[in-house]
Order: sequence, then C-alpha cells, then structure tokens
Amino acid sequence: MGKKRNLNPEPFLSDDTNKSVSKKRTKPAKQHQREENVLSAGMSSKILKEALIQQKEIQEETDAENPNNIVFSEERVNQGKLDYDDDDDVDNFAGFSDNYSQFGGYEDEINEDEEKLLEAFFSKDARPQRTLADIIVEKIKEKDQMPAGVQPLPKLDDSVIEIYKSVGEIFKKYTSGKLPLAFKSIPAKQHWEELLYLTEPEKWSPNAVYQATRILASNMSSKKVERFYKFVLLPRIRLDIRKNKKLHFALYQALKKAVYKPAAFNKGILFPLCESRTCNLREAVIIGSVLQKVSIPPLHSSLALMKLAEMEYAGTTSYFIKLLVEKKYALPYRVIDAMVAHFMRFCEDSREMPVIWHQSLLAFMQRYKHELTKEQKDDVNYLVKKQRHKMVTPEILRELNHSRNRGEKEDDLMSIYILLIFKTGRA
Repeated sequence: MGKKRNLNPEPFLSDDTNKSVSKKRTKPAKQHQREENVLSAGMSSKILKEALIQQKEIQEETDAENPNNIVFSEERVNQGKLDYDDDDDVDNFAGFSDNYSQFGGYEDEINEDEEKLLEAFFSKDARPQRTLADIIVEKIKEKDQMPAGVQPLPKLDDSVIEIYKSVGEIFKKYTSGKLPLAFKSIPAKQHWEELLYLTEPEKWSPNAVYQATRILASNMSSKKVERFYKFVLLPRIRLDIRKNKKLHFALYQALKKAVYKPAAFNKGILFPLCESRTCNLREAVIIGSVLQKVSIPPLHSSLALMKLAEMEYAGTTSYFIKLLVEKKYALPYRVIDAMVAHFMRFCEDSREMPVIWHQSLLAFMQRYKHELTKEQKDDVNYLVKKQRHKMVTPEILRELNHSRNRGEKEDDLMSIYILLIFKTGRA
C-alpha cells in the first residue's frame, strides 16, 4: 500500500514551514503566542495578491451586470427571485414559536367595571385612525395639484415597483430567515414611504412586522421612524388587540424594539394613542407594560409626562401617567408644576373620576410630595375634597401631611415635628 498523503490545512503555508513550527513548539501555545502573526512577509504578500485578484473579478462581474450604474441595481430581481443580504444580526432570526404566539398575563389588571367607566371619557366624534395608505393618497393628490412652476417628485420605475410588490408577497408569509435586500435598503431611500406602501404593510405577518421594526428603528432617523410607528405599527397593534383581545407575541416584541428610539415611540405611539381618545383599558395595559419593562431615558420620560399632562384628558391617560411616575425619575420643577395643574383641572369636573385617576394622583404624591410648594399642597387638599375615593383619598392625605415643602431640608421637617411634640406635651 502507498503511503498516506498528508494534506496541508493551510494552503498558503508550505509543509516545511509547518514542520519547523511544530519542532519549535511541542507544548500548547500560550495566549500571547497564539495571537502572534505566524505568516511571513512573503506569505502575506501572496495572500493580499490573491485577494486583490478575486476583488477585481467580482467588480468586473458587477460592472458587466450593471453597466449604467442604475440606482436600484442592488435590488435587482434575478430569475424571479429577490437578492438577500447576509447580515447575521437579522438573518439569524428563527421566528417566534407558536407556543409564544400571544402575549398574556394582563387579564387580572383589567376591571370590566373600570373599563366601562373609562368609556365615559371617549371622544364622541373620534375620526378613523390614519394609516400609511391615507398618507400616500394625500401625497398623490398634492402632486396632481402642484402649480406649474413646481418640480414634481420623480416617479418610481416599473421594475422598482415590481421589486417592492414582490417584497410584500414575501412578507405576507414570512416566519423566519433572511430578509430581501430591497427592504433592508429602504432606510437609505428618499421616497421610503412610497416604497413601504408598495409592500402593503397592513398584510404583513407578525414576524415581518417585528423584523421591519428592528431594521427601521436601527437605521432611520427618529423623525422618519416616528411616521412608521404612527401610520404602520400603531394601527396594526391596535387592530390585533381589538380583534383577538390579545397581542401577538411578535408584535409585542416589535413594540419593545420601538423604544430603541424613545422620542419616536412617544410621538409615534404613546401620544397619538392618547390623543385619539378611543384607547380602551386593554390597549393601555398591554402597551403600558412595555413602558414598565423597558428602560426609558429620564429626559424622554419627563417630556412624555409633561405632554400627557397638557393634552385633553382621556380615561386611559391616567394609566400612562401612573406608569411613568412610578419609574421614580427626578423630574424638573416645570414638569411637576404641569402635573399639579393637570390634576387641578378636575376640581369642578362633575363626572365621576375612575379609580385609575385617583391611583395616578396617589402615585404622584408618593414619589414627589417633597417637591411640591405649600400653595400646591393646599390646592391638592382642596382637590381631594371635590374628587374623593373612599380608599385612595385617605392615602393621599396621609402623604400630604407627612411631607416637607419644596426647598426645605429633612432636618427642618424634624425640627417642626419636635416643636409640635413639645407643644403637645406642655398642653
């Protein structure tokens, strides 16, 4: 029998080189030795030369396929199939198991009587929720009505339209795996809304919504992704909750990813939801659980509280205020003053305030009672005489009576207590 041939595992290293290395190192290499460069200058040059040759061949093939440098060349359809990118961060997505298809665990927090009471604060003339399709139709009408001297936006090429319609067909049935490169390039496109519209987002699978949120939240500016949240993600989430009484797990994960851009999350999801004045308690609890679980920068939480305090009141607004207050961030005095003004608006309100309103006031007093001025505490005392709850109001009064005023130190409060005890003892 012939001798067994030894295969060289390193094609750019000669067998002699391997032998010399093995003779010198009979023991396992140490950490700093493994990090050393074992290639000589000649071998490095050879590797570099081979790499340059391969790169040149790839470039020649690309130029041959796209001689005119078309803008959408990277999204080309090849034999009816879309190109895919090999980004490990996205393409390793294995999908969500059917065992976790629905987010639950919040049923106990929803009180049916409380939900009916909150409906009293719903807007009677609420408009239908706008979607991306409504925005695109408006843009088309605006283009048709442009003055003669204004340059209209360029129309999309037919091949580009076909590409993004194909992306939409894939997204209808998407569960896991790679994403079309055409979609991953949307954040870099000028007319990204029109391209997104071609994919029909309202028909995407829940897993596709999650992947789209990941890509757009990571690669688009806060102002752009805010529009995606407001006109695509939020309508889809609300529809799923109202239809199934629960939220699909993939859509819930998309909500959590949306907080990656906190300003966009506030302006694209939280504020429009409250401003619609049609948000029911179930929607508030599910979406609010994201605020509980995900860390939000204090500045964005402060701005969110101030905006919620100033907007027209809806029943579930109190729920979001309570969640943000319970994060226990240090709030600027301006935000605290806005919160006090928000609650004082209900002094002369004849409606029966829901329990969640009283709970939000209690949470505010528990966290920020020492940041209130004496005048503000007097106002709150007057408020709870007008709006009372047999269980919550006594707790609010207890917090008020055991707090120092804004600017006072804890030592000052102790001195007052000692003085009161001394006077009581002499009496």
